[in-house]
Amino acid sequence: MKIKTEVQNNILVVRLDGEIDHHSSTLIKETVDQLYQKHRVRHILFDFKDVTFMDSSGIGMLMGRYRSTIIGGGKVMLVEVKPEVDKILQLSGIYKLMKLYKDETVAVANL
Repeated sequence: MKIKTEVQNNILVVRLDGEIDHHSSTLIKETVDQLYQKHRVRHILFDFKDVTFMDSSGIGMLMGRYRSTIIGGGKVMLVEVKPEVDKILQLSGIYKLMKLYKDETVAVANL
């Protein structure tokens, strides 16, 4: 799993590449939480363009970040989710809590 991050306009952008499983979701949690606190951003945007697989630990990782942002009045946004990963997100009901957008530009415009 590769994680690239950047902060822009009060948004922590997290670009993920690879598989999200128990091991990698722990790494993502630690990285995102550290940067979220350090930069005191309001929103988190997860770019799933290069994610090839995700299991239930990925759902847990997203839920934890959702709790953090909602307390601060922010949002978690998901962009460019592949069909294989989209299926697990739909089954989990996660789209009731966080929205899926076509790309980063559309997501940021909907804040």
